[in-house]
Amino acid sequence: MEVIQAKSAGFCFGVARAVKMAQELVRTAECPRMLGSVIHNRHITAALESQGMGMIHTPEEARAGDSVLLRAHGAGREVYRALEARGADIIDATCPRVARVQRIVEEAEREGRRPVMIGDPAHPEVRGIGGWCENLLVFSGPEDTARWLETAGADQVAELTVVAQTTLRREVWESSLKILKKECTNAKIFDTICDATHMRQSEAAQIAAGVDAMVVVGDPKSANTTHLTEICGLYCARVYQIENADELPIDELSGCARVGLTAGASTPASIIKEVKKTMSEERIQGESMENFEELVEQYTNTLNTGDKVTGVVTAITPTEVHVDLGCKQAGYVPVDQLSDDPSLKPEDVVKVGEEYEFFVVRVNDVEGYATLSKKKLDANKNWETVEAACESKEVMEGFVTEENKGGIVVSVKGVRVFVPASQSGLPRDTAMTELVKKKVQLRITEVNRARRRVVGSIKAVQQEARAAAAAEVWANIEVGKRYAGTVKSMTSYGVFVDIGGVDGMVHITDLSWSRIKHPSEVVTVGDPLDVYVISFDPEKRKISLGVKDRSTNPWQVFMDTYKVGDTANVRVVKLMTFGAFAEVVPGVDGLIHISQIADHRIEKPGDVLSEGQTVEAKITAVDEEKQKISLSVRALLAPTPAPADADEEEAAE
Repeated sequence: MEVIQAKSAGFCFGVARAVKMAQELVRTAECPRMLGSVIHNRHITAALESQGMGMIHTPEEARAGDSVLLRAHGAGREVYRALEARGADIIDATCPRVARVQRIVEEAEREGRRPVMIGDPAHPEVRGIGGWCENLLVFSGPEDTARWLETAGADQVAELTVVAQTTLRREVWESSLKILKKECTNAKIFDTICDATHMRQSEAAQIAAGVDAMVVVGDPKSANTTHLTEICGLYCARVYQIENADELPIDELSGCARVGLTAGASTPASIIKEVKKTMSEERIQGESMENFEELVEQYTNTLNTGDKVTGVVTAITPTEVHVDLGCKQAGYVPVDQLSDDPSLKPEDVVKVGEEYEFFVVRVNDVEGYATLSKKKLDANKNWETVEAACESKEVMEGFVTEENKGGIVVSVKGVRVFVPASQSGLPRDTAMTELVKKKVQLRITEVNRARRRVVGSIKAVQQEARAAAAAEVWANIEVGKRYAGTVKSMTSYGVFVDIGGVDGMVHITDLSWSRIKHPSEVVTVGDPLDVYVISFDPEKRKISLGVKDRSTNPWQVFMDTYKVGDTANVRVVKLMTFGAFAEVVPGVDGLIHISQIADHRIEKPGDVLSEGQTVEAKITAVDEEKQKISLSVRALLAPTPAPADADEEEAAE
């Protein structure tokens, strides 16, 4: 029989911490007591009692001078108060992760929010957490959650703070959250499932899927052991939960080629070893309860700020990454400490189940966690890369993290690089904030490792890129060649267009077939503009560009559309003393002589017409050779009868 044992089987750091505190208390205290079993394992409890540890079940049983150990599952506020009132010395072995949940629900109540826990209402951890607030709602899973929401009023779901029992199955947590989020849009959600629990459950599921049978070792009262059994049952048809080697179903396992073995967080190493040896038909005498001390020491090794550590990623959340460091502290990496590239998602940087190196930023022994940084460790490694880039003039990429006095700060592979304002590449008087949170290319110009100072230039890269692009343009430019350009600046007589490192001039007359007074009528600075080369002078570095599509001649469009005698809606574009010019089609104007504007004598065209006005006019003449058009508004007006006396005067003349 091949026995496949889970690496995470046995004590978690919270259990190991509590057991070590209990052992220390037995050795040093005159009247050691534990308030209930320190962990859910009767073998450990029996071993401690045999060494002189007393058991009490209520705070009222404590006496003045007793040293009372609070179990790893924690206790409510009233328990602390009752023990203090009786003069007992409190030794708090509450798992730091459980203590964190206690603080969350306590803070939620102070904020006027309703604490909600997904977990087993009867579990000691859940009852203890309930003792830190007045009205904790506990749902065992999605069904309980859905039933409550059916009858809850809007005021009840408005302000919720949601936490999880630390040993909860993750699928129960996620399915419950999915239901809650539909109705409780303002809920504060804290994923408080222990990362060691999640890793243990994931590993058990993976092993169970590939074996003939699965053995789960742990105390029957242990919730995390029960959850392991449930999870294994989803992937393996034959799952056996036992307390020790005496309960192994040897006959049922004898026909199995591969058997998986895991254990709950409260199971000591000695029992796991005994079970495995029995399964492997190895008999080694002399095993005792003292064997678990080696594992206890493994989980109570300490970390120090500034250490470089190796750990396995156990979970990824939107705000942090959980890391198993194999010691008493749990590792947490804030997402902003994963990479200097803020556009990357945590899943792009690390993967669950894989091992990475981290830098220890801060250690909190009281709460049992260490804040880690992958970015800082990578930055230390990348100093040599930055120094080499300075020597080789290599172009580097980085993210602008902040505006600084006199410039900006760019994170290049985790190394802070200062870029003076004059080297930012921005026009004078432009706010540096425009570059913050943007990716830029720069050249490292100075590195002083002793002073931790690095200086760079974005402008140098831009100038080099522009020079290379300009050389490419001049090497291949020809009359008629088209470019996708960008309007860089504007004058009254035209616009300058960047065609890829070189600026060309589009005169106002070549900007549009229509008559315009200023380039701003058709383009603005920053607009993309398709242009073609009219002419160029390599020696003077001047390029004349056009926008008009010369393949579409407006005069030909007019000739194909209209003939003498046709009527057209025309737009008045310019008033003169002798008449008005009006656009018939874009790029083609005709003249309405002053005598053809109205059916009566007028002093000036402006008495009747205004620029921009659209009027109906008749095409009275076309000069194809000179491309001139005569228009008449008068020809379309009904003649006004002349007064009788006026007719007589004309006859007399």
